[in-house]
Amino acid sequence: MDQLPDCNKICLKALDEITKEISHKVYKKHGWNPIDSLRKTWASLCNAFLVEAKWFAAGEIPKPEEYLKNGIISTGVYVVLVHIFFLLGQDITKENMELVNNNPGIISSTATILRLWDDLGSAKDENQDGRDGSYVDCYMKEHQGITMEDARQHVMQMISKAWKQLNQEFLSPNPFPSSFRKASLNIARMVPVVYGYDKNYLKIMEEYVESILCERT
Repeated sequence: MDQLPDCNKICLKALDEITKEISHKVYKKHGWNPIDSLRKTWASLCNAFLVEAKWFAAGEIPKPEEYLKNGIISTGVYVVLVHIFFLLGQDITKENMELVNNNPGIISSTATILRLWDDLGSAKDENQDGRDGSYVDCYMKEHQGITMEDARQHVMQMISKAWKQLNQEFLSPNPFPSSFRKASLNIARMVPVVYGYDKNYLKIMEEYVESILCERT
C-alpha cells in the first residue's frame, strides 16, 4: 500500500473502512465475521480491472476464454453477491462460506450472463470506440473470417448455456439458502433490460427510473 499514489491510498482506505463497517454489522446481527471474504472479493475485482487495463495499454486482444475468465470477475457480480450472502445472514455455515469464497456456479453463471450481454452491447455501440473490448472482439480475432452476426449468435448460445446452468443451480439441492439463490437469479433477470443497448430498452429504463424518482404530472 505504501507504494500507491496518495489518491489511491485514500480510495483504498475508504473502501477498507466501509468493508470493516459492513463486517461489523454482519457479525453483530448474524454472528459471522466476513472481513476476510469481503476483502478477498475486492482484491479479485481490483486484480481483474488491472488485467483489463494492461490489455488495453498494450493494445492486446486476449484469447476469448482468457477474456471471459477475467471478465466474469470484473463484472462486479462476485463482489455484490458475496456481500448479499453475508448481509442476508441466512443458513451461513463453514461449508457454504468456503464455497462462496470460490465463485461458485450460482454466482459465476450470473456473472457470465451479465458479461456477455454487456459485451454484445459494447460490440454494437459505435460510441464506445472499442475501448472497453468485448468477448465478441476476442472471438472474431480467433476465428478469422467469421461475420459479426455469427459471432453474436455464438455469444447468445453461450448466454443460453449460462442460463441453463443458473436454473440448474437454482432448482437443484445445494447448500445456499433460497433467498441467496433468488438474489442471483434476479440479477440475471435484470441484465437484458439494463444492458440491452437498444433504443427501446433505453426508453423502458427511462420510464422505470422516472417511476421511482418522480410522479408524472
